[in-house]
Amino acid sequence: MKGIVFTELLEMAETAVGEEAVDAILDRLDLGSGGVYTAVGHYPCSELLQIVSALGEATGVPDADLQRRFGVWMHRRFVDSYPEFFRDKATALDMLDAIETEVHVEVRKLYPDAELPVFRTRRHGADRLEMIYRSERPLAAFCHGMVEACVGHFGQPARITVEQASDREAVFDVRLER
Repeated sequence: MKGIVFTELLEMAETAVGEEAVDAILDRLDLGSGGVYTAVGHYPCSELLQIVSALGEATGVPDADLQRRFGVWMHRRFVDSYPEFFRDKATALDMLDAIETEVHVEVRKLYPDAELPVFRTRRHGADRLEMIYRSERPLAAFCHGMVEACVGHFGQPARITVEQASDREAVFDVRLER
């Protein structure tokens, strides 16, 4: 997993509980990296999950909720870092529909070794999108946060329902409300 995910998680955690608390949490964990991450490094997802779990224990926030919050955080970072992906999209559905066909295509050009989740989408008219998420990593809740943040970014009221088959597979049904 790309290091940028780890550095952003730690930045979010430091914002929430402070740098000293995050350092103490990392010191308690048995991480192969020693809890030191660079944005361009590559680290096992298991370390991310250990950190999320330890943060959850320290804050009383369930792991799935932390993943969702982190998905919201990462979406904001993507908007700030890659505004070109969002500029020509009229709705959140347009953006979600473009993840696999545009965003991931560009990510693979920059990072050929990136192990990305797969998103299959199906439009049901102008106001509804079904998105199937599949990943080798148990991050469906993280994806849920990203979907929620995408809808919020476009400022369109929407109803998001999720059928989660597992933490590695989920179906998001996003319906814009007018």
